[in-house]
Amino acid sequence: MSILEMKNVSRAYGSVPVLEGIDLQVEPGEVVGLLGRNGAGKTTLIRLIMGLLEPEAGEVLVFGESPRANPVATKRRIGFVAEDQELPGFLKVRDVLGLYRDLYPGWDEAMAREMIARFELSPGRKIKDLSRGQARQVALLCAVSHRPELLILDEPAGGLDPAARRDFLETSIRLLNETGTTILFSSHHMSDVERMASRLVMIHERQKWIDSALDEIRQGYSLAQIPAAGQDAERFLQSPRCLCVRRRGKVLHAVFELEPDRCGASLKQEFGLAHVGCHRINLEEMFIELAGRDV
Repeated sequence: MSILEMKNVSRAYGSVPVLEGIDLQVEPGEVVGLLGRNGAGKTTLIRLIMGLLEPEAGEVLVFGESPRANPVATKRRIGFVAEDQELPGFLKVRDVLGLYRDLYPGWDEAMAREMIARFELSPGRKIKDLSRGQARQVALLCAVSHRPELLILDEPAGGLDPAARRDFLETSIRLLNETGTTILFSSHHMSDVERMASRLVMIHERQKWIDSALDEIRQGYSLAQIPAAGQDAERFLQSPRCLCVRRRGKVLHAVFELEPDRCGASLKQEFGLAHVGCHRINLEEMFIELAGRDV
């Protein structure tokens, strides 16, 4: 059974559509990186998965059932950390852990203690007296110490320094390696995605634009730089392999779902363009081209 399924899911806020026709399936043990510009709908998608929102069309299934049908039982199988998540500032670290311990029957006290030691947290300190990074570490500790089947991270390390972000990554990877936890996470840091994810999903203009294994993206996509003079950029988008076209001064940047050699051959055969530079595109370049397209 799939851990997560979204079938033709749409959601709007008032008259403003946020997600349209999203299909997504995540299998046990996968690590899926979720990318998109601010406002692309990533957080809305995660809130639908958590049962905090209801889809206006389509169906969301987590562990085979609606997350709103049996919310308590479903949430006990999920670990969740969000960028804007706030723990009660007046509580001490040990008190927060006690609350989570009571909520989750699968709480692993030995794991919690190990993480406290690793993060060098003081159980007697109040949350309000912790640094932002330490507060994030407490939130992650609470999310993983019950060994969830699904771990959802929504920009959990936003604003943290590289060392603190690495702690998030290493802890999440370790959890996956030990127990086969499925992980869905969003991040603006391409290095985080490349280090952790095995699969990439990109949301753009309310729709799912890319859903591929990270290795396939590294090997199977190209950026073509085409002289813009005399070219109608829209005609390249007629090719099913062309994902986007951007005009950059006197050059068109076009991303194709083709290896560089095949990309060059396709441009020559379909569009009569010879000697066009096509090179393999890395993840950060791809995100910039796709999220910033202007044609």
